[in-house]
Amino acid sequence: MSRHLRKRSLILAGHDTSVALEPTFWAVLERMIANQNVTLVQLVTQVDATRAPDQSLASALRVHAVEWLQQRADTPTFKNPS
Repeated sequence: MSRHLRKRSLILAGHDTSVALEPTFWAVLERMIANQNVTLVQLVTQVDATRAPDQSLASALRVHAVEWLQQRADTPTFKNPS
């Protein structure tokens, strides 16, 4: 495994699995977890259930993280009218 990847081990649907992602993606996933008030396992389980059969879990998590960031960037922030 490349030195720039960080690996985390999880139990999904009763099976041991591990996912290796860049620290930047783990940081985004941690923000998602805090924002959505879920655990890492819950978030990964959700992504795993919706990914395409030919897509790796790591790839699905990266795409999910980027889509979440894009959605947040596209959401207008409330501005107090003066």
